[in-house]
Amino acid sequence: MSLDPRKQFGMRLSELRKAKGWSQERLALESGVARSYLGGVERGQRNIALLNIVRLAETLGVAPSALLEKPSATGSAGADDLTQVA
Repeated sequence: MSLDPRKQFGMRLSELRKAKGWSQERLALESGVARSYLGGVERGQRNIALLNIVRLAETLGVAPSALLEKPSATGSAGADDLTQVA
């Protein structure tokens, strides 16, 4: 059984966000996307719009296609983690 594409996207978004050492709060502030919506996207509960994909990709400094790649094998445990990595 394959992973729901919304969950896969959310895991990948969380991966890229954490790679920058950013919290959901910071990504939300930098991108203009509501933090609660962003949390839902990372948990695979929201079907994100194309404009928001582009907005998040630009904020993270990656191509929109990078958000559509499969997440790493380790996945994204704690996708709704709000702690800021120093």
